[in-house]
Amino acid sequence: MSKSVSFSQGIPSWSAIQAAAAKALLPLAIKMIDNLPAFPNEEPEDGWKEIRFSTTAGMMTLRKNGHSLDCVIWGNADAQLTSEWQKLVEILSVLGNPS
Repeated sequence: MSKSVSFSQGIPSWSAIQAAAAKALLPLAIKMIDNLPAFPNEEPEDGWKEIRFSTTAGMMTLRKNGHSLDCVIWGNADAQLTSEWQKLVEILSVLGNPS
């Protein structure tokens, strides 16, 4: 399942995404960057295209798609992972459209 969030002022850095998620009590730990294994605290280079990461409930993926990020989970995700996915989409929406 995938939800897309558009960013009019550019896609935020991973550190900005991670900080906003941590503030919302949603810790994110990187597992892969562009299909290569990564350390949980690794900072991806600006040109990354896909980041796979874990939350307390399971795995998610962020994929760059032009001026958008697609937030992806498997279709068989349980209720907790689906809830965290929704929460991350809301966090990304706020980053994309600050008030």
